[in-house]
Amino acid sequence: MTETGYVHRLHAGAPGKPILLVLHGTGGDENQFFDFGRRLLPDATILSPRGDVSEYGAARFFRRTGEGVYDMPDLSRATEKMAAYVKAFAGEYRASEIFGLGFSNGANILANVLIEKGIFDAAVLMHPLIPFQPEAQSTLVGRRVLITAGQRDPIAPVPMTEALSEHLKKRGAEVKTVWHPGGHDIAPLEINAIRDFFGE
Repeated sequence: MTETGYVHRLHAGAPGKPILLVLHGTGGDENQFFDFGRRLLPDATILSPRGDVSEYGAARFFRRTGEGVYDMPDLSRATEKMAAYVKAFAGEYRASEIFGLGFSNGANILANVLIEKGIFDAAVLMHPLIPFQPEAQSTLVGRRVLITAGQRDPIAPVPMTEALSEHLKKRGAEVKTVWHPGGHDIAPLEINAIRDFFGE
């Protein structure tokens, strides 16, 4: 455990380049997307924390009381902690921009930090699930968001994905949604869309 509260992997990039936060899904760890992040943005600082909550041994970033039922006070705690953690590393490594990429539970904490704090310049949300109506916070004008999702995803249903997209758009974010015909798995077309998104 570090002084900032997460076990993590870190690749220090060049000063003046972006920092990319990569966040695993439930049961993943700091290795899940670390190498992918390095390939995506070779000059960037890559920061990959391990979730600090254990659900029957599976690492997560915040607690839940059931499938799709969030422990809202713990989500608030996790959001504050993650925002401070990312900002500290972005400052230390003199990052030009703050990017995020998360899958499933990682996408959910990333989305909530974006919604509550607005600190990400660009974010990739893979199979997010926000099963509540976020309150309107500050504007997200200038933020770019890519949402990737499965049309038959039993964990992150289509209507909830669309509701999240609409919320972000109403707040001023530039949102693109890419669908694949499967479920809660990462399809090759998602990977291609992510590469294109960060290549823009």
